[in-house]
Amino acid sequence: METIRVLIVEEQPLLRIGIHATLERMGDCEIIGETTDPAEILTIAGDGQLDVALIDTGLTCADPLEIARQVRRVAPQVAMIMLTPAENEEDLFQSIKVGAAAYYTRDIGLEELREAVRKVSRGEYLMNDDVLARPQIASRVLASFRALNEEEEEVDNAQKEPSPLSSREIEILDHIARGRSNKEIAKVLKISDQTVKNHITSILKKLAVNDRTAAVVYALKHGWITIEKEQ
Repeated sequence: METIRVLIVEEQPLLRIGIHATLERMGDCEIIGETTDPAEILTIAGDGQLDVALIDTGLTCADPLEIARQVRRVAPQVAMIMLTPAENEEDLFQSIKVGAAAYYTRDIGLEELREAVRKVSRGEYLMNDDVLARPQIASRVLASFRALNEEEEEVDNAQKEPSPLSSREIEILDHIARGRSNKEIAKVLKISDQTVKNHITSILKKLAVNDRTAAVVYALKHGWITIEKEQ
């Protein structure tokens, strides 16, 4: 059984102790750090030993989203779980943008947290489909992708790399880029939710990225998908 190495970024002592105890009882989880110091966090992330970072979006001693951005920069393989004091659409949107694999309120159940850590450590993306399907969030993510697409659309076609993805995988990435949830993609393509998840897992593996947002950004930059402006 492989050990999952976790960093806890939480400033509230009782919550930090509770998270530590909860994960320690998993048996396959090792807490390799507990800190809110940005420099220390980046040192831990950068040594290549970290699998999962739990980051509280309610930090007052540091900017949690900037921490997440920096962790993504120095250690793109690290899966990030964002914990929030209360559900907040701005925090959710920013968490998606920085490439977090999961987003939960602090009242998450103990077993749900353990399962989330196991899943994200395996490369799964747990952003809840129902949350991502919120019209305001979906439209903001789509606008963000459109802006990136406009920056990249001047890339010379001759310079575009061939895609390692199948035509179906490209099709699914295109739907993701348009803000559609797994359930919506499954309905449009007339396939099961599980088949969509299987394709996404394959996409992430082929592109060596950790989440759907990173996969879309990668595909846009390489010209494999485009996002047309709405009329």
